Amino acid sequence: MDSWKEATSRSWIYPTVIICANGFFATMRPSESFLTPYLTGSDKNLTIEEVTNQILPVWTYSYLALLFPVFLLTDYLRYKPVLLLQGISLVLTWLLLLFAHGVLAMQLVEFFYGMVTATEVAYYAYIYSVVSAQRYQRVTSYCRSSTLVAATVAAVLGQLLVSLADVSYFYLNAITLASVSLAFLCAFFLPMPQKSMFFHRKDASQSLPEPHRVAAPAASDRPSTQEDTSSDSAGRGPAPQQLPGNAKPHSHLLRVLVQLSRDLRDCYSSRKLLYWSLWWALATAGFNQVVNYIQVLWDFRAPSHSSAVYNGAVEALATFLGSVTSMAVGYVKVNWDLFGEMALGIFSAMDAGSLFLMYFTGNIWACYAGYLAFKACYMLLITIATFQIAVNLSMERYALMFGFNNFVALVIQTIVTVVVVDSRGLGLHISTQFLIYGSYFAVIAGIFLIRSTYTMISTKCRNTSEAGESTGH
Repeated sequence: MDSWKEATSRSWIYPTVIICANGFFATMRPSESFLTPYLTGSDKNLTIEEVTNQILPVWTYSYLALLFPVFLLTDYLRYKPVLLLQGISLVLTWLLLLFAHGVLAMQLVEFFYGMVTATEVAYYAYIYSVVSAQRYQRVTSYCRSSTLVAATVAAVLGQLLVSLADVSYFYLNAITLASVSLAFLCAFFLPMPQKSMFFHRKDASQSLPEPHRVAAPAASDRPSTQEDTSSDSAGRGPAPQQLPGNAKPHSHLLRVLVQLSRDLRDCYSSRKLLYWSLWWALATAGFNQVVNYIQVLWDFRAPSHSSAVYNGAVEALATFLGSVTSMAVGYVKVNWDLFGEMALGIFSAMDAGSLFLMYFTGNIWACYAGYLAFKACYMLLITIATFQIAVNLSMERYALMFGFNNFVALVIQTIVTVVVVDSRGLGLHISTQFLIYGSYFAVIAGIFLIRSTYTMISTKCRNTSEAGESTGH
């Protein structure tokens, strides 16, 4: 028995299979595409206004409040306890969805779901702590594929059960509860890691390798980049942090926090990384806001109590298109240093156009099409941004920058929620909200189109001046 435990702890296959199973069952939630119809239907009898202005905003607030402490705890506790916490939160979320009633109970659901999303960082971080660096690319692809497959299967299954078998939304949530319970059980069988990225580092000889080998594992063909001098300093990983035997835990925590702040300063000293991170934060805030409230808009355009609901089919197709566009990036040969900001501007403008379409049209099929285009464009750009950031950074700094960019995005999203959505703010109608979101992406597009135009003109003028000087000589 002991030899079997030792063999499984050393093998990369066992933890990879278990973490992929955990990710699959945690993401296999067929009821998620039908949350708004469930809340506004006969099961919960909530109004669209209550769902939009009082219930859904709680997720944003709880996610923001929990993200930073959970980020630190995830590393300090070495991932597995946080994965168990995620499992408990998932189970509690769907128990409340099934059996609790009223606005306050559903706000509690959103709080626990905020805990679920805050702890998602542990899913990808865990596997890097239990496998060797040479296997990062393979295991990351397995982990990502398991969640993408689960999301697609869940959406298709939910749609088939609703449309063909006339299964109620209550039983869809019961199936989801069973799935997330299996995810919780899988987490118990994960080996406990002996190291983590920041608080439990190994010595320098075991430090993580450079980013061009591990940081952006989703594609084998990287876009070409030209690193500036500040990128060089941003790319170097932080010095290994070890806890001496006589050091106090709080002093070690302080040293880690100081080191993290220095790493962030070095990362953002690169102008290139700063611009890509700016887009990441702005666009991710808008994307999360749209995804959070899209079902409410669909229910307004075609009320679920009197119309056929195809939310699951649309989400499945959106996931598929997002996967295709993300994969396509790995095969496109583009100088992103030269054309990256222009791409950010053009596709952000397409996102804005999709959102304006959803505002101005009263046709549910046009809304579905706008959502598909919106999600595909965002997934394309976020993949490019991930590559451009990761290619210049060590694994530790990539994880840090990823977390900080998402934190900034969440702060922006919280501000938008408080002002636009919350009943204590403007509490705008759902249709008007999408006009605001379209305008928001139009501003993002304008920023990067103006920036890219300025860069190209400056480059052309500089090249012309250099050519003139060489001719004069």
